[in-house]
Amino acid sequence: MSSSEQKYPLVSIITVNYNQSAVTMDLLSSLRKITYPSFETIVVDNSSPNDDPQDIKNKFPEIELIISNKNLGFAGGNNLGVKASKGKYLLFLNNDTEVPPGFLEPLVNLFENDETIGMVSPKIKFHWNPDIVQYAGFSEMNRYTIRNKGLGYHKKDGPEVNDLKETASIHGAAMMVPRKVIKEVGMMTEVYFLYYEEHDWAEKIKKAGYKIVYQPASYILHKESVSTGKDSPFKTYFITRNRILFARRNFSGFPFLASMLFQAFVSLPKNSAVFLLKGRFKHLSAYWRGVFWNLTHYRNLKSNPQL
Repeated sequence: MSSSEQKYPLVSIITVNYNQSAVTMDLLSSLRKITYPSFETIVVDNSSPNDDPQDIKNKFPEIELIISNKNLGFAGGNNLGVKASKGKYLLFLNNDTEVPPGFLEPLVNLFENDETIGMVSPKIKFHWNPDIVQYAGFSEMNRYTIRNKGLGYHKKDGPEVNDLKETASIHGAAMMVPRKVIKEVGMMTEVYFLYYEEHDWAEKIKKAGYKIVYQPASYILHKESVSTGKDSPFKTYFITRNRILFARRNFSGFPFLASMLFQAFVSLPKNSAVFLLKGRFKHLSAYWRGVFWNLTHYRNLKSNPQL
């Protein structure tokens, strides 16, 4: 291994495109300006029906473009990128993000100096206002609501969100994982399709004895929900479905029972009433379909990490 490879280990940057070539190319333009000298960029097109991903390759010939023959969801698309990657570290970036030139060095340096770290996310700020923070860590997953709280969310960037710290979970818009950790615990499970898979992966990595860390010395800008919409029935369905699925895969004993009782007797009637009273019937249908998916899928989704 050369001294350059030792100082700058290869980072594989993986992003998934779905009908958003122009957005993806904005990310790639920002990656062209980064100061870290050793990285590869892998773009996975998730079978975009209304987009020609070849345009991305034509304008950014340095990337590796993988075109899936079907939409594999967030985890499945990223896993295709993992299989093609060569880096010591893998950085998963949402395609609706943009990065500053020096964002990669603090992430790599953290891993190079502490082998007990299994995942790292940078500070995430909103693209529409870089002074406002979206992510500065996560609270523990609440055992009743099956929700976690984004620390620093909508706060002004400043000293309050600038502490390097261990955190309960990772942010899927920007997360770096060493290859050795992926070899040990496996890739992201693909059963979620969209939402909660990064939290599930973080739970597996923590159970393997690794730390999840928030690194404020690095940041990215996030446009947020470009592909799915900030408030759509599609999003309502998958968040509802996967919130319950996360509990099924990661809770046991009393915490699991408590979460299911809370969902049945608090969340379900409350959310149904809200959607009904507001006349949001498509969201109401999506919500109930998300619940019923869990009632009709009985196989052991907990034991098989790739299901």
